[in-house]
Amino acid sequence: MTERGNESHENVPSRQRRRFAGISSRAYEHPADRSALVALRKLSGFDTVFKTLSGLLPERSLRLLFLSDSVRVSDAQFAHLNDMLRDACYILDLEKVPPMYVTQDPQPNAMCIGLDEPIIVVTTGLVELLDEEEMRAVIGHEVGHALSGHAVYRTILLFLTNIALKVAWIPLGNVAIMAIVTALREWFRKSELSADRAGLLVGQDLQASMRGLMKIAGGNHLHEMNVDAFLAQADEYEKGGDLRDSVLKILNLLPRSHPFTTVRAAELKKWSETRDYQRIMDGHYPRRDEDKDTSVTDSFRESAAHYADTVRSSKDPLLKLVGDIAGGAGDLGGKLRDKFTGQGGSSAGKGGATDGSAGPEEPRNSDGPGTGTGPGTAGS
Repeated sequence: MTERGNESHENVPSRQRRRFAGISSRAYEHPADRSALVALRKLSGFDTVFKTLSGLLPERSLRLLFLSDSVRVSDAQFAHLNDMLRDACYILDLEKVPPMYVTQDPQPNAMCIGLDEPIIVVTTGLVELLDEEEMRAVIGHEVGHALSGHAVYRTILLFLTNIALKVAWIPLGNVAIMAIVTALREWFRKSELSADRAGLLVGQDLQASMRGLMKIAGGNHLHEMNVDAFLAQADEYEKGGDLRDSVLKILNLLPRSHPFTTVRAAELKKWSETRDYQRIMDGHYPRRDEDKDTSVTDSFRESAAHYADTVRSSKDPLLKLVGDIAGGAGDLGGKLRDKFTGQGGSSAGKGGATDGSAGPEEPRNSDGPGTGTGPGTAGS
């Protein structure tokens, strides 16, 4: 282990890694993270809820809870995790090292929460599951959350999720809260993609990041798993099925706070192969002292370009359909009808696929499967 000062983390990490002095979180933030956060802030009632909860959330109680019933990482306790935490803060140039706690929980998990000052919590299940380099990427992931200011919104999400359960009996009360919870979850899933990138910048070992994600998905059985096969699952998930599967994917994702693990792995690998990542590793990246001069319009433009590119390149049937329609390839109603009923190909052979005479018959034939096996079944 590397020697550490008592009050400073500005030491060379245990193996030579690049340090990103003054790096701005803009360097690694996923465009979808930024745009989802902008959409969240525009949600009706969010500002009121945010300001109210900022004064009501029991942050001091939360800190006392972890202090009293978890193990605080230090030079005396979980020293190897303390080394990794200081390394991560050193590499991302986070001036103040956030407190980190290990809490007893067999479920592998980690989080960065807090309003005034972030704290990092990792479970024993995660500590026991990952090796040193995999754990380094996870701690870098959480430090990335801290640098991006994500802890505040994560804390509010946890609080509102708990509140939603308590006010479910109030007419319309739960609906209003769940609207904000749903928007928060959408943003948080995108923020995980940003933090995964931060974890890679800290660990600087793509294979370790991939292994960590595989273990979170499949447990401590690396000898039974393969990175290429794991990434192939993400590709199959993205392009497989029809429009009904696309809708089911959305319904499966809505209650989750994290993206699916295979998708996270594929997104991270894709980013590691980009010029943007290479430029950061070469020392060319946005800096915090430039944040105040950043154009909001440019951020919107970058997010819009990202989504347009996603639609163009996606193999998902729904997004491909959206791309076709945006390009003027046909009308939305007709294409959705044909895709869901599977009549797009067969109707061409009838000679009347696109004229008015065939129109009235198709909706009658599609009512059964369209409503009986659609998303309503999955939702239940």
